Amino acid sequence: MAETKLSSFKDQRWSLQGMTALVTGGTRGIGHAIVEELAEFGASVHICARNQDDINKCLEEWKDKGFRVTGSTCDLLFCDQRQKLMETVASVFNGKLNILVNNAGIFIPKNIIKYTDEDITTIMDTNFVSGYHLCQLAYPLLKASGYGSIVFISSISGLKALPLCSIYGASKGAMNQLTKNLALEWSKDNIRANAVAPGPVKTLLLDNAMKSAEVVNAIGDIVSQTPINRVGEPKDVSGLVAFLCLPVASHITGQIIAADGGFTN
Repeated sequence: MAETKLSSFKDQRWSLQGMTALVTGGTRGIGHAIVEELAEFGASVHICARNQDDINKCLEEWKDKGFRVTGSTCDLLFCDQRQKLMETVASVFNGKLNILVNNAGIFIPKNIIKYTDEDITTIMDTNFVSGYHLCQLAYPLLKASGYGSIVFISSISGLKALPLCSIYGASKGAMNQLTKNLALEWSKDNIRANAVAPGPVKTLLLDNAMKSAEVVNAIGDIVSQTPINRVGEPKDVSGLVAFLCLPVASHITGQIIAADGGFTN
């Protein structure tokens, strides 16, 4: 009989047993898949999201699966809520954090000339500033753990110019550069930093955007240029995120890895 991820860890390089993780935006889409992946490898996970009902529903689901997951509300746009989140994480995990997954994000597709100041601020603060600040807040916890791994959920729009993605792509491009600087500055504290850059992934975020014919056409063009020739699934991303957190990946840092079916090949 084949062994499951949880049934036997003969090689501890492939285990997250005893490790702790924070995943932002963990109630749906890619974030939800990442939580399950990390928990299957043995990690204890804390999630945050804006809606308490969504959190409660997920926690019940994960409890039934035997996963160790806790959660709290946080609107990452607000500095004080980010600080409160990290205080909660420090309390739940006794001052130590192994894994920080900056997953939460927002996508507002528009042509360059149509973006408002409010659009720009919302996208940059949600996708980039919040993750930057969470890294600063998490630093002492990651350092205290003795083994820290930060993973950003970026996007191929941070690697290549795509229609309707100018500000979204700029936020992800900034995230990619931050990843490299974190890897440079924090490696001495045994903290690694990497980013995963998906192509279009079948999530509620994409579904909402696909209400626009312009977006539908843009996604169709991307898929037509993708060797694997399909939109991604959350699990296509979560497995790579988990791998980057495992001890087996301990020599990988400062990398932006595309999970896009070969689009950026």
